Amino acid sequence: MPTALITGASAGLGAEFARQLARRRADLVLVARSADALEELAAELRSAHGVAVEVLTADLAVQGDVERVADRLRDTDDPVDLLVNNAGFGLPLQFADNDIDDEVRHLRVHVEASMRLMHAALQTMRGRGGRIINVASVAGFISRSTYSACKAWLIGFSRWANAEYARDRVSVTAVCPGFTHTSFHERMGLAVGEEGVPGLMWLNATDVVREGLRDAARGRAVSIPSWRYKAIVALTRVLPGSLTSGVARRGRV
Repeated sequence: MPTALITGASAGLGAEFARQLARRRADLVLVARSADALEELAAELRSAHGVAVEVLTADLAVQGDVERVADRLRDTDDPVDLLVNNAGFGLPLQFADNDIDDEVRHLRVHVEASMRLMHAALQTMRGRGGRIINVASVAGFISRSTYSACKAWLIGFSRWANAEYARDRVSVTAVCPGFTHTSFHERMGLAVGEEGVPGLMWLNATDVVREGLRDAARGRAVSIPSWRYKAIVALTRVLPGSLTSGVARRGRV
């Protein structure tokens, strides 16, 4: 059976990745800060699908915790075939008003932790084969505070790594959803409807993960679930940055 390691697996897209991969008979390593939520999900997946599920509690803003997850990825006796870098959180868009320590922690989780875990995964995947999925965002195509900058880095790095390591039978895919029904916005303190985003623009986590896994299996460097967001990304290539960033202030993707 293949083994997948998923960060940020306790809720949202991470939990949906776990459920869909378990249905495909993949064994799992679930990583998140909340031990109780991970254990509950692990029990559900073992019972429903008969797969092996390992729980690894870690805060990816803490270097020691990142290293423990990296050690698991470097384990050649029980190798990981698919890494899903999904852990992340949002901050208010007003960079100058945010606590700088929160901004640094935000950068560590979205960029540094993802880079370190990719590096560790490649040590065992090269030659043997494997897949890496980096959960980015449509925001990565729009100039929009530090969240956008972090996601843009993930997209650019994934594009390069997908081409670079194809010769080693490793694919790297940046999955770039738009607004998606998860607990992401609630953790930012936003109630349903406060984002000011039309209902048509909301995606379901099930669809995002299914399309992301499909595109990763096809070896695509970038996956943009739904025609709506494909069209938006296409427009960002021709519209002025001042216009797209102004529209983007309405909410967080």
